[in-house]
Amino acid sequence: MLGAFYLFAPITDLAADARVGLPSDHVSAFQSIAGVDWASARQSSPGITQYVTLLEIAYAAHELVIVAIPFRRGARWAWWSCWPVMLANLAYTLTFGGHDPTILKQSLVADVALPLLLLIQIPSFFGGRRREP
Repeated sequence: MLGAFYLFAPITDLAADARVGLPSDHVSAFQSIAGVDWASARQSSPGITQYVTLLEIAYAAHELVIVAIPFRRGARWAWWSCWPVMLANLAYTLTFGGHDPTILKQSLVADVALPLLLLIQIPSFFGGRRREP
């Protein structure tokens, strides 16, 4: 189930980035931090909002490529690479979560669930036959 989340979340974020430049669950945090809504910012500062969109795309792509795909295949390096991603998740919680209660709740789920998933998966990655490509 958590693995599906790590596929679903970046795919929906990438779709939102393509449509409007910002995932819908980030709109409130953006407004809280920037002091202006996303639509107004896009109109008044297109360069800055393009940069924000680029950051959003990069973050979604790293979730999808680095974590979800190799992890599902059982590549041992992917298990290890999830821990730095966990640090990124905590940074996300502490930065954006402080500006939007919805993001805070959603990010706390990932902050708890990812370490549990990693611990549960230890036998799959380190027990018996090695599955690295």
